[in-house]
Order: sequence, then C-alpha cells, then structure tokens
Amino acid sequence: MKTKRKGLVALLMAAGLVLAGAEVSAAVPGGVFDVKDYGAKGNGSANDSAAIDKAITAAGGAGGGTVRFPPGTYKSANTVHLKSNVTIQLDAGATILGAGAKTYDKPEPNQWDEYQDYGHSHFHNAMFFGDGLTHVAFTGSGTIDGGGQLITGNPKSGEADKILSLTRCDGLTLNGITLRRGGHFAALINGCKNVVSDHLVIDTASDRDGWNIISTTNVRITNITVAANDDALVFKSDYALGKKLPNGDVTVTGAKLSAVCCNALMFGSETCGDFTGYQFSDVVITGAHKSGLGMVSMDGAKISDVHYRNITMSGTYSPIMMKIGTRKRCGNNPGVGSISGITFENIKGTYAGGGSFSPTIWGAGAANRVSDVRFTNVDLTVPGGNGTMSTDVPSNNATDYNPKSIGTRPAFGWYLHYASGIRFDGGSVRFAKDDGRPAIIANNSSGIAFDKFTVQRGGKSPFDIGFQNVDGYCVTGTTTTTGAAPRLSAPGSTPRC
Repeated sequence: MKTKRKGLVALLMAAGLVLAGAEVSAAVPGGVFDVKDYGAKGNGSANDSAAIDKAITAAGGAGGGTVRFPPGTYKSANTVHLKSNVTIQLDAGATILGAGAKTYDKPEPNQWDEYQDYGHSHFHNAMFFGDGLTHVAFTGSGTIDGGGQLITGNPKSGEADKILSLTRCDGLTLNGITLRRGGHFAALINGCKNVVSDHLVIDTASDRDGWNIISTTNVRITNITVAANDDALVFKSDYALGKKLPNGDVTVTGAKLSAVCCNALMFGSETCGDFTGYQFSDVVITGAHKSGLGMVSMDGAKISDVHYRNITMSGTYSPIMMKIGTRKRCGNNPGVGSISGITFENIKGTYAGGGSFSPTIWGAGAANRVSDVRFTNVDLTVPGGNGTMSTDVPSNNATDYNPKSIGTRPAFGWYLHYASGIRFDGGSVRFAKDDGRPAIIANNSSGIAFDKFTVQRGGKSPFDIGFQNVDGYCVTGTTTTTGAAPRLSAPGSTPRC
C-alpha cells in the first residue's frame, strides 16, 4: 500500500499538482467531473455558476478530482467556491465568462482594512474564491474572462473586482490557461505556499493588475506572459490577514511582461513582512510607465537576497528603481525597512520616448541606506534631452513609492542617495538625446565603485561622475563612450579603491 501511494504522489508531482516536500492529504485527485453533467449549458447566455459549484462540490466530496469544461462559453454570474484537491480543467475552446448582474459574493468585513487598499482587504467578491485550501489547480488551454464586467475600482455589493482570489492556500497550480479582463486583479493570492505556474497568460491591459503574489512562499513560475494596465507581476506583503507573514523562496524564469501605466516586475508598494530569496531570469519587459524593475520598502519590510539575470527592457519610464520609504502602513508599529543583497547581471534597457525617470537608488537616511547591491554588465539607454540643472538633492515624498515621488534627478543616468556598498562591474549608461546633466551622481553614500564602466558625456554637463559626501569611492577602467577618461567631481568625498 505504501509503495502504491508513493507512486501516486510521484505522478501528482509530475503533473504539477503536488510540490516536492509538500504535505499530501489522504484525499487525492480521482475522477473527472464534467460540468455539463451537472447542468452547465455552455451557451454563453445561461448562468452556469450553480452547475459549476455543484461539480466542484461533487469532486471535493469524492476526495478530489478534475472538474472539466469542454468547449463552450460558460457564463458565471455568481462566485464559484473552490474546494481542496480539485483541478479546474479548461479544454481548448472553453471560456468561463463574467457577468454584470451584481450577484457575486459580498466583500467580507476586515478589521485590518486600514492598512491596505480596499481591493487587497477583501477576497470573497471574486469570480473564484477559496480560503484554507490544499492542492487547487487550474489547467488546460481555455480562458477565464471577466468579460469587461469586473470592477477596477472599489466595487459595490454584488460586484466582483477579481477573477481568482485565494487566501491561506497550500499547493496552487496555474498552468496553460488565460486570464482576461480581471478588473482590479486577474489573480490575487495572500498567505499561500507551494505555488507553481507554467505557460500562464494574463491579459489585463484594459483593466488593472495581472498577478499579485502577497505574503507567499515557495513559488515557481515559468514561461508566464502578462500584459497589464497597472502592475503586471508584483510581490507584496500587507496586513490584510491580521499579521505580518513571510515572503520568499521564489523563482521566475522565462517571463514576458508589460504594464501600460505602472510597474512590470515589482516589489511593493505593500511591504509589511520581509522578503528574501528571489531569482528572476530570462525576462523580457516591453513597457512600463513607472518601473521596469521596481523595488520599494515602504512599510518596514526587509528585502534581501534578490537576483535579476538576463533581462531586457524597452519602453520603461524608470528602468530600475530602488527606494526605502517611511509610509509605515502596517500593523504593530513597523519601523523603517531595508534593501540589501541585491544583484543585477546582464541587464539591457533601451528607451528613447517621452516620460523618463533616471535609474535610482534611494535610501531613507544615514541609518537606513540601500546596501550591498552589485550591477554586472548592466547597460541602460535613457531618453535624455534635459538641460543643465542644479546638482543638489532633489525633493522626495517619503510616503510615496512612485518614481515621480522623487523630483527630477540631477543625473541623467544613475542617481544614488543614502546608498552603501554599491558596485558597477562593466555596463554602461547612455542617452538618446544630448543631456546637460552628469551621467552619475552619488550623494551621502559610502563604498561606491565603478570598474570598466562606460558613460556618455553630455555636451554641456559640468562633469561625468559626481561624488557628494561619499566615504570611499573608486573609479577604475572607466571611460566615456569616446574612450576619454571620465571627469570626476568629489566634494566632501574620500577615494578608496
């Protein structure tokens, strides 16, 4: 009996329904439950929610199983309630379609809703909802489409603002399907663990967020495509479940991301619990009117051990932004967070359009610096086109996480403020149009090093690389794009190589 069980678990792992090391309940997926056998019409006009719920309940009652949607359009005007050990299988040509009848579950009360936005505080008002479930899966090649009926702002009673909403889940698989027009979120998960996803497609370019992964650990995402309007793929940690929860052990490989108005690959802004152990590789970003690679600690979180490798970006207003803020919107009186132990390797960003924020590293103060960050072969081209300006520290709204919260940076390329242990090996920064600002300025920092780095010189820039009150800077093997030695300015600073 034990041998048979081990064999079954191995098959489940191969299918992506169970993660290595995860607990396997006594009930495991069994038979196939066709929603049409439970009364679903699939004709695009009848409300099939009740039939879908019946099929899921039957599968859950049998100890688990696969709820199959054959080709057809299944209108769903009510919230569908997920069960443990149940796989939703969407065949090719199968679409579950949202409705505007205002008959979805009401948002549940949340005594901690002051600590995050409305959409993050309520979970029941979704097309699919589950809490405390194990081994839930969505597979196949079909589509779940909000149909333009889901709300992008704060919904009224009976309105849904997300396609998939899961809290406190253990074992979630999202493979092959497409999520479209998700309202505020195509997918929102909070307090989950053991999540796997392969070839998931999300299209919310006319709505808001793609996938919000909140307070979640042990995540493996491969070959994901997200076209969002707001944030595309974002990692957050809020106080919606009444406590600070861990985040980490995350790998994302092979992603195609775009965000019309906002951030493509992002940490925050909700950042209560700590984040550690993230690997992002082979990512293509084709637009973000905020950050391409954004990382902010606004609510006391410690963000560490995060690594970006082999990433190309185009059309990003801010290709890379890291900021420690002091919003402190989290329970139990959080302090100021930190960002440390971050690496960027083989990153290429090009953008020559309108709207631009210099790549930025911004600490909250001398005691709260962004630290231990290494850039290896990071090549960025920014729009440029500014004239000369003051090299003083720009304005900053410490409670705002957006790139625009910091005024126009006095460097067209990298601007570092309250940073420590920052190293650039290889790489370059260039502009598309001549710029009167320096390429790089580091201010109130320590241990800043450039080795074999290349900068473009503006026709009227006062210098190329500036160090303002920097304790220990080093520039070696670094040149301009014409091969000349860079002009340095270092008031109040100390060289140290």
